[in-house]
Amino acid sequence: MQFNLEGNMNILRALQGIRNGFLDSVMSVITLLGEETFFMIAAMVVMWCISKKWGFRLMLTGLVGNTLNQLLKAIFLIPRPWVLDPSFEIVESAREAASGYSFPSGHTQSAANVFGTFAAWSRKKWVAVVCTVMVLLVGFSRNYLGVHTPLDVVTSIVTGLVTIVVMTALLDWTEKSTTGKIVVRVGSVLFMVGLILYMTLAPVREANMPEIDAHNLKTAWTILGSGAGIVVAWWVDEKKLHFPIDGVWWAQVLKIVIGMALIMGVRLGMKPVLTAIFGDQAFTSAIRYFLMVMVGGILWPMTFRFWAKVGQKQK
Repeated sequence: MQFNLEGNMNILRALQGIRNGFLDSVMSVITLLGEETFFMIAAMVVMWCISKKWGFRLMLTGLVGNTLNQLLKAIFLIPRPWVLDPSFEIVESAREAASGYSFPSGHTQSAANVFGTFAAWSRKKWVAVVCTVMVLLVGFSRNYLGVHTPLDVVTSIVTGLVTIVVMTALLDWTEKSTTGKIVVRVGSVLFMVGLILYMTLAPVREANMPEIDAHNLKTAWTILGSGAGIVVAWWVDEKKLHFPIDGVWWAQVLKIVIGMALIMGVRLGMKPVLTAIFGDQAFTSAIRYFLMVMVGGILWPMTFRFWAKVGQKQK
């Protein structure tokens, strides 16, 4: 299935005409707010230091939103703007992070998930306005850099809003229902499994690009590993761990810095190990990210009582 994208390409060509070195740099920074690293840092900071409830919610909502985004990419198979028009030039620094199909925008979806959750959490108008502006800026940066069409961005804003509304309502319901808690969490993971099944079993079409399909399948396994991990970590904390999140400011900073270093260590260190054992199999991404979430959601928080006591000594 294809869309008439000529009007979208005309907008991108107009933006190409206003590019300059300064704006290129600004937009390259803004677009980072839609990347995986920002999502991870935001979720860990909230979960470890501010609100466990909303940290876990942010993780699960973001992963469900990314699952929906990847599913739409796999269904529509829309190529990137420079593939649609080989004469079109992008900001070259943005190419590396633009590795999948174009429609809809993954960066915009991720930003909508993060900032939408912040807005749902706060329920304050000024926060909602700031979060809306941030999402729009990330979306515009994708257009400016030339890696997504306006249709990609607008669709992701809509799907991001829908994800936030639905997941917030469902997670509010789980606060009052143990059965609902199981249904929503397990259902979210099954949705992620469904993405992998679709990518694996759907008939190959003319628009499929094998290299992109392989990359997207690995992304789907990454989402599943992360989603399964966050459900397990959430359950362990509720039943057994009950880790504290308080502490003086410098203890909180150390928690974040050391914890993120540990998570990144697992992310980088386990890749060659799993490759040596299983080869370059897509499912190893699920194992690696599941272990990352286990470290961030269970093992590292086991030290938080120490950090909380350090804070008490300084009061």
